[in-house]
Amino acid sequence: MPYLIAVTLLWAVSFSLIGEYLAGQVDSYFAVLTRVVLASAIFLPLLRPSRLPGGLMLGITATGALQFGLTYIGLYLSFGYLSVPEVLLFTVTTPVYVALLDNALLRRFSWSPVVATGIAVIGAGIIRYDGISPDFVSGFLILQGANLTFAAGQVGYAHLMKRYPDSRGWDSFGFFFIGALLVTLPAWLALGDSSKLPSTGTHWLVLGWLGLVASGLGFFFWNRGATQVDGGTLGIMNNALIPAGLIVNLLIWNRDADLGRLAIGGAIIALSLWLNARWQAAKPTAQRRA
Repeated sequence: MPYLIAVTLLWAVSFSLIGEYLAGQVDSYFAVLTRVVLASAIFLPLLRPSRLPGGLMLGITATGALQFGLTYIGLYLSFGYLSVPEVLLFTVTTPVYVALLDNALLRRFSWSPVVATGIAVIGAGIIRYDGISPDFVSGFLILQGANLTFAAGQVGYAHLMKRYPDSRGWDSFGFFFIGALLVTLPAWLALGDSSKLPSTGTHWLVLGWLGLVASGLGFFFWNRGATQVDGGTLGIMNNALIPAGLIVNLLIWNRDADLGRLAIGGAIIALSLWLNARWQAAKPTAQRRA
């Protein structure tokens, strides 16, 4: 849980940085590719392929392609249609995908994470549901694809690590960024706009922060945190990004926000987290370990 909280605070800043300094100025495919390359620089030197099972390497590569490559291409493209608050609002469905995918992999269906994450969705929706741009349908659909691949990647990584409990994590995580590179490099070559490369020091500074810190360290510690909680808690923590991101956007970039809604929605998300913890604690030990 501490890992998820720390990365939530870290990523809360990232939404505004993308929306304020990169969206519409730097090609989305190039921006994502740059983040992947910079993050790879941290973990590729740590790879120890000779010590790793083939299934682990393949699985981490697949989660990277989903959770970073496809997700962030969709996320950056959505900023072309949506404002920062709208992007934050439309990520409310991610916990539902997390809960459903987690249950599917466990070959069971449990109402508790779905109900808890549904409450969190209501809380997130209350926070900001006012004006939406004319392009919201396109932006919403693009972002739903990104939400689904983000959920699939983090749930897949958590289940993969349960199959390989002896893995140290850091010596295999480079494959996560290799998977992302397998998606983002062809996407940039095929669809990128070379006339919209970074042109200012601010562009490169923001990309550096997003690549090395938000992506490199952020993804590693988020996925490590995902292995330590149940599916319901993981889904709810995805929605904690919404109030955190809106607070950052309000305080730093002076965006208009309804503080009353923010307080009520944040309280509902906190309630959903507490309810899920109570429900999980009430389950028999054998069922929780299933």
